[in-house]
Amino acid sequence: MSEKKITKSRRSATGAKKMAEDGARPAKRRPSRPRYTRQEAYALFERFHADNPEPKGELDHVNAFTLLVAVVLSAQATDVGVNRATRTLFRIADTPEKMVALGEDRVREEIRTIGLYKTKAKNVILLSQQLIRDHGGRVPENREALETLPGVGRKTANVVLNIAFGHPTIAVDTHLFRLGNRIGIAPGRTPLEVELALEKIVPDVFRRHAHHWLILHGRYICKARKPECARCVIYDLCKSTEKVPLDAVPDIALRTARLIEAAKTSNPEAIREPAG
Repeated sequence: MSEKKITKSRRSATGAKKMAEDGARPAKRRPSRPRYTRQEAYALFERFHADNPEPKGELDHVNAFTLLVAVVLSAQATDVGVNRATRTLFRIADTPEKMVALGEDRVREEIRTIGLYKTKAKNVILLSQQLIRDHGGRVPENREALETLPGVGRKTANVVLNIAFGHPTIAVDTHLFRLGNRIGIAPGRTPLEVELALEKIVPDVFRRHAHHWLILHGRYICKARKPECARCVIYDLCKSTEKVPLDAVPDIALRTARLIEAAKTSNPEAIREPAG
């Protein structure tokens, strides 16, 4: 190590020691601010809404319980893989009581094609037992109760609250976390920071479906390795530094913008834009 590096290292150590002695802590880096104003954010979600008014989750389920199980199984697995694994399972066990009667061994056999299937089978049985014991076999409609269930974290709870009960919750998965930071709509170092940032900037009128639009956009358009900007409905509104330069705005963005303008002309009071 060079003398210059040693000196710099000693200075850093001395500085850290002094801060410790003074009872001070290094300043935490604050997450970046969104790159969009409220009106600009409104315009983004207005596009998503015009292009896909009723977005749907892609996990197959028949009720709140099977939705809960499907989301628990989807950790580190694709929705397609989970749907394949639960096709028979949900046909024979669509309630906590039936799932417990089925038993862990049979559940494990049914879902063996997805990752971590042994742990997940155990959690499915345990959460089914807890639902029967603590909630009369029903899926609770609040985040705190949901997060006490085995295998259920904040993201899973938010998905269930949103899809099963219609709450305007925002579930941040890997796609949404990447998208929030990439396009700058909700920068954050953790999923929770991204979630809270989205809660602040997503207009109330679009909150119900916000996480579906963003997840689907991240999964199929704004992909991790290579975003398909030529198919992007918000291309001309996007402020991502990774946006691919194009000779013209994509047709889908232009068509959707025209739809919005036509709707405003025919019914200007249908949706009010935020002030400021």
